[in-house]
Amino acid sequence: MRLFVALAVPDEVREKISALLSQFKIADSRPRWVSAGNLHITLKFIGNVLPEALDPVCDALTRVRIAEPVHMEFSGLGFFPNARKPEVAWIGTKFSPNLPALATAINNELAPLGILREEKPFVPHLTIARFKHTRPSRALLAIIEKAADMSFGTLTGREFLLIESKVRSTGAQYTTIRSFPFVPEQREGKDSC
Repeated sequence: MRLFVALAVPDEVREKISALLSQFKIADSRPRWVSAGNLHITLKFIGNVLPEALDPVCDALTRVRIAEPVHMEFSGLGFFPNARKPEVAWIGTKFSPNLPALATAINNELAPLGILREEKPFVPHLTIARFKHTRPSRALLAIIEKAADMSFGTLTGREFLLIESKVRSTGAQYTTIRSFPFVPEQREGKDSC
C-alpha cells in the first residue's frame, strides 16, 4: 500500500481551481494535470507499507493533536523549481503558524514505526501539474501570469486523512482510508467526575 497523510481541499476551492485547470489544459495539454478531485495538501508522504502495518499507522495517527484548527488561504500560482524548467506547477498558500506544527506532530508519531522523518522544510502547496521533459507553452504562461494573484478560497481544518494512492495509466487514484480529528473537542459547561 502506498500511503500519505493530507488535508482535504474544500469543494468551493476545488470548483474554482477546476475552472482554471480547464483553461490551462486548452492552452497546453502536455503537462500531467492533476484532477480537481485529487487536490490535497500533503502533510506527510509515508510511502509503501505492508497491509499489516496499516493498524499501527492508524494507531499512531490517532494520537496526533494540536490545540487549534489550521487555517489556509489559497492564492497565486508558480513553479518548482522555476518557470524555465518546471517540474511542478502549484497554487500557493498562506497558512496559520500551527500547520507546520501539525506536520511535525505527524512525523513524530510515525517515526517510531520506522517511517522516515521529513528532512526538508514543510512547504504547503497544491500541486496542479507535473512536467516531464517539457516547458510550459507561451499560451499557458500567459494565462498563468494573468491568474498570478487570483484567490481560490480558504480552508479551516480540524481533521486530516490517511489516503492510499494507486498509480494508474490514467493518473493517480486516491482512496481515503480514514479521517483523524486532530483538534480536541471542546465541551460545553464543566466536566463532571
